[in-house]
Amino acid sequence: MKIAVCDDDIATREHIVMLIKEQIKDITVVTFASGEEMLKAKEDFDILFLDVKMKELSGMDVAKHIRQEQEQNGSEKSIIIFVTGYEKYMNDAFDVFAFHYLLKPIDEEKFRIVFGRALKELSSAEERTKSYILVKNSGVQQKVYIKDIYYIESANKKVIIHTREGILESYGKMEELEQMIGTSFYRCHRCYLVNMEMIVSYNADTIGVVNGDKLILAQKKYNDFIKHYMKYAKDGGIVNV
Repeated sequence: MKIAVCDDDIATREHIVMLIKEQIKDITVVTFASGEEMLKAKEDFDILFLDVKMKELSGMDVAKHIRQEQEQNGSEKSIIIFVTGYEKYMNDAFDVFAFHYLLKPIDEEKFRIVFGRALKELSSAEERTKSYILVKNSGVQQKVYIKDIYYIESANKKVIIHTREGILESYGKMEELEQMIGTSFYRCHRCYLVNMEMIVSYNADTIGVVNGDKLILAQKKYNDFIKHYMKYAKDGGIVNV
């Protein structure tokens, strides 16, 4: 596991490192005094603590750069936790799929909770990276990694799997996939099974997915969806809304 702390205030950097090592004693934490320094290092980190407001390149700019590279490379998204004294930037944090937002001065108990959830999410993400389903596509069994699925659609006795790599079609039943695929997916409509990690917006009748598609949310399922989505978030799931 690789963790980085990027903050132009040395006292804050040292405080965060101390809090991290309270929970994981034998770990190396890489620190940076500026966004430029961090990007020049060209290192990949599992968890990033970023100050939003720094002298030149802001933490938000650093996060955007990192997310762009991860999208281009198809690599796993780092867990980003913003640490700042400015509440006004909270909405911007969602644009880069931030995991959480901690306000300065850092509440140590809040930090322990958030960092604990980040560790749990990292562990879950590693498991999801290995998890897959086998789908028969054009007569050939194909491995589809669960982490790459945006959503699954049912139409004309087929299941249509929308993924980062493209679209796969196979004859089958949605119910069978629903049982196989795990609790991070939600059946928002009889025709749709959505990966909650990929949700970027929702309202009373639609769910927006990161690839730009809009899925129908059955009206009678709205309250149940909110309940499941909040539980998913509380359990450490990645929330992009």
